[in-house]
Amino acid sequence: MKKSVLLEKINAFPARSAWDKAVKTYAYEVVEDLDVEEISYNPGLSTTLLNGASSWPQYSFSGCSLCYDVQIAERIMSPSEFKRWARAKNPLYKIDLLATQATALFQAEKLIRKLV
Repeated sequence: MKKSVLLEKINAFPARSAWDKAVKTYAYEVVEDLDVEEISYNPGLSTTLLNGASSWPQYSFSGCSLCYDVQIAERIMSPSEFKRWARAKNPLYKIDLLATQATALFQAEKLIRKLV
């Protein structure tokens, strides 16, 4: 499948929640950053999507995607969740957003596989 066709499919995919919209955005960015024009469903697709990283946590923690907690929180949270997160004084509420981003990236890979 051509990269441009896949990007169009990702754009057209319905997403209602903040999380689903974030996964869709991550999927779009991952595909957009690839240096290939043809993407096929094969066992090596994960390796291609990871673009040199060994796993989605490494991809997230090494700065291949968003780096700052505020950027990640704005993307994955609804506006009300973001306000609550930003105002939280309790350190237990402060989640590891890079790990959460890695989960979203893994789900983005699943979305890409589904569309390919």
